Amino acid sequence: MSISATEVRFDDSTMWVSLTDGRVLGVPLAWFPRLLAAAPSDLQRYELSPTGIHWEGLDEDISIAGLLAGRGDQTRPVSMAAE
Repeated sequence: MSISATEVRFDDSTMWVSLTDGRVLGVPLAWFPRLLAAAPSDLQRYELSPTGIHWEGLDEDISIAGLLAGRGDQTRPVSMAAE
């Protein structure tokens, strides 16, 4: 069974992703600098796909597999990720 997102919501520091298997993931917005810097109205303009979440206006794509594996923004330099 493939797990996908059913809903995305935000608070000041966390993105909450509801999954088709009933789990809800709380992911720090600090993992995704584009989302952290975005206006609340821009955060709400996402599209769900079978494999992830996409924000056209923010040029951000997040895979559900990556979230489940505990991976944040993979475009960060390795030195920053280690800090």
